[in-house]
Parts: sequence; C-alpha cells; structure tokens
Amino acid sequence: MKPLRLVGPRTLLGLATAAIACALDQAVKLWLIYDFELGKKGMVAIAPFVDLVLTWNPGISYGLFRQEGPLGQWALLAFKIIAVALLWIWLARTSSRLSAVALGLIIGGAVGNAIDRVAHGAVADFVLLHIATPQWRFDWYVFNLADAAIVAGVVGILYESVVGEGAVKAP
Repeated sequence: MKPLRLVGPRTLLGLATAAIACALDQAVKLWLIYDFELGKKGMVAIAPFVDLVLTWNPGISYGLFRQEGPLGQWALLAFKIIAVALLWIWLARTSSRLSAVALGLIIGGAVGNAIDRVAHGAVADFVLLHIATPQWRFDWYVFNLADAAIVAGVVGILYESVVGEGAVKAP
C-alpha cells in the first residue's frame, strides 16, 4: 500500500489555482452583495442573454438536497471537506499541469462555496443565463464563479482523462 502523500510535483500549482479561484469568487460575491447591493436592485441585465440576480442556494448544484436547518447545512459542509481532502490527495499524486490546474479549480470552487455556507447559511449565486424571444423565455439555473470554476475543472479532468497522457486516476 502506498503511503499517503499530501505534496507532489504539481501540488503548489494546484493550490495556487485553488487560492486564486476562491479569492476571485469571494471578492466578486462580497462586492455584488455589499457594495453593488444586488439584492436590493433585483435583476440587472448585463447582456442580451446574461442577467445578474442574487439568489441564496441552501442546497448543492441546481438546488438539490436543500438544507434549511443547521444540521443539514453542517452535513453539506462536512461532505465538502471530505471531497476537498480527497481532491487534495489526488492533486498530490498528479504530475500533469492540466490536472493540477483542473483539480485546483474544483478545490477553489468548493472552498469558495463552503465559505458562503459558513458565513451565510447558503451559497450566493448571481449569474443567470437565459434565452428570450417575444413568445417565451428559457432561464438556465443561477450560478456563481465558484460553480464555473468547478465546471471548468471537471471539463479539464475529463479532457485529461480522455486525451491527456499520463493522467493520474482518482484515489
């Protein structure tokens, strides 16, 4: 059995990526909530297919597993901590730059959303993508930069696992 390693050849790159993703996510959320006061402004159109609107997600992606009480919120937080620990172990084992950056994006996004959960009891989401015609409107779910970082990280891992050479498999 291999010994548990928490530092590997690309750990610093992955953790730097995580720190940047988390810091950007938190900075934008804090600015939108407290300086821009998005909650008071309601929906703000920024492009023909993008609006800003503040919503609070007490669950996980797509509002699944909504947890209104403190026990459920702490259970989701514990799940995120375990996930981040496993991703960190995976990061310590990778030698690929792409995998390190992708894992860093996932870790940074998870930590950014976890900070919201601790500070506010729910995750602040604010980007609404939509398609509208005079007859109908389709709204995609509301998300934040942490969610975008997680999705980009997953895409990077999938790309690396299909196309990349020497991709390290998850522990």
